[in-house]
Amino acid sequence: MPRTTTQPSDAGEPLGPLPQEFAAIIRPELPSLIQEIGIEVTRAYPEYGRLLKGPYGQAIQIGVEQNISVFVEQVASPSTPSPLRDEMLRRFGRFEAYEGRSLDSLHGAYRLGARVALRRAKRIGRRYNLSPTLMLSFADALFAYVDELEALTREGYLEVRARTAEQDATVRRRLLHLIMAGPPVPRSAITELSEQAGWPLPEKVTLVALRTSPELAGTELDNDVLAELGGPHPHLLVPGPVDDQRRHTLENALTGHRAAVGLTVPTADAADSIRWARRLLDFIDSGVVDDAPLTFCSDHMLTLWLLSDPALLNQLAERELAPLAGLTPTRRNRLLETLRIWLDTRGTAARMGELLDVHPQTVRYRLRNLESIFGDQLTDPESRFATEVVLRALHLRERRDDNAR
Repeated sequence: MPRTTTQPSDAGEPLGPLPQEFAAIIRPELPSLIQEIGIEVTRAYPEYGRLLKGPYGQAIQIGVEQNISVFVEQVASPSTPSPLRDEMLRRFGRFEAYEGRSLDSLHGAYRLGARVALRRAKRIGRRYNLSPTLMLSFADALFAYVDELEALTREGYLEVRARTAEQDATVRRRLLHLIMAGPPVPRSAITELSEQAGWPLPEKVTLVALRTSPELAGTELDNDVLAELGGPHPHLLVPGPVDDQRRHTLENALTGHRAAVGLTVPTADAADSIRWARRLLDFIDSGVVDDAPLTFCSDHMLTLWLLSDPALLNQLAERELAPLAGLTPTRRNRLLETLRIWLDTRGTAARMGELLDVHPQTVRYRLRNLESIFGDQLTDPESRFATEVVLRALHLRERRDDNAR
């Protein structure tokens, strides 16, 4: 109900309620007052002038008349309910939300209408020699009524905004799921859903795997980032590459959460990007890759490749390192470490001795043994490359196992 009993004045004296007889004085003014308010509002807010001429013009006109009439009726009878007016105001708020506008213009129109009404009331006051206290009570009640109009309008507005935000989030999640599913999902289905979400379908994307589900405010991520944060494997989809600006945004949004950034791939291959990113998270957990707030697959592509198929690595290691099969484990490990350092550095015996923490002469002795054992395998480029790959992969796996132990 509108408050016809007014709040205390600046002097601290409470203002009394408007006398019910006051309604009889202002009621005859309503038709011309409504017309005057309409002229002033449409002049200040041309968009409402266009609406009054459109298909909703009559409904809007009725709503305006109700708003003004209810104020007068509640002066005469403060306990009178106004369900039709209340619902009309909520509809006004819903309409503004559907049109994608803020409430600033509509609330401004309410306040402008109140100023026009107050201007008319001053003329009436002079005509009937009304007291200044009564006029002050009228002004206070009028602007309290405007507060009520704004509150009811805001209810309808927020109702639509909340529903729209929920619907948009649902559509965006469905779109992300379709993209992640990849072929055989038809591209036309993805395109249709992206249009429905108002999300331009990019040529390339980058997926980001998260270890835990962060609680993110809507403004912390760029609006074009699709997010799945509620499932067991939370992740983000970033259109295009993660450049410096994107990286800064992600680091701020994901503070305190470990994340791995996959490779930038064509949109149809998004599942590959997230697979690599999640694999990189596993390597971080196992100590193969050093931890960091944001880790990029592009910095660890060789590691991802070398450890992508453990069973195949075992087969390859068995074949390439077969010449050492008959040695004791201790001697075999020493020779393998020496061979790995030599393939990595091609260094001198002195330099290799520093890395292995042995005498240079020991290095020379081991290298002669290796030449004798492997023969042409170390001089043939393809064979040497295969051996080097195996040794690097085994070294990474050993590092992982040591950390696990």
